[in-house]
Amino acid sequence: MTYQVTVTDATARPTAVIAATTTWQEFPTLWKELLDEVWTCLRAAGIHHGCRNIMLYHDDVPHIEIGVELPHPCPLTGRVVPSTLPAGRAATTVHRGPYTGLASAHQAVLTWCTTQDLQPLGPRWEIYGPHHDDPTKTQTEVHWLLP
Repeated sequence: MTYQVTVTDATARPTAVIAATTTWQEFPTLWKELLDEVWTCLRAAGIHHGCRNIMLYHDDVPHIEIGVELPHPCPLTGRVVPSTLPAGRAATTVHRGPYTGLASAHQAVLTWCTTQDLQPLGPRWEIYGPHHDDPTKTQTEVHWLLP
């Protein structure tokens, strides 16, 4: 897939998340557990759709936040807390297709940054959706915060 990378002015977006510190080895099995817990909290508050899933990676440790965009406040319980996606200048692209290809979207952003002599700050995030049962029709925004 060919990626078009652009610089955008990302706005802070409210989220409902579970924050965690993990390893890249553990992450593939942890993210679904955390996202399921967030959705259980939202469903208990009467929210069943309309919130796109997000994954925020603060750094390479990784310190992460897994959850959803939350366009309207609602009661949050347990480990689910309010947060926000970063605001500021970001290198952005869109990945279309199965999630297994997301690494290539991140690499495309990093390669583009190198050609533009830009050094990303570290925080990066993915915004998923809208959901499609057909993985070839999924769409994921990939953002890397810039100085």
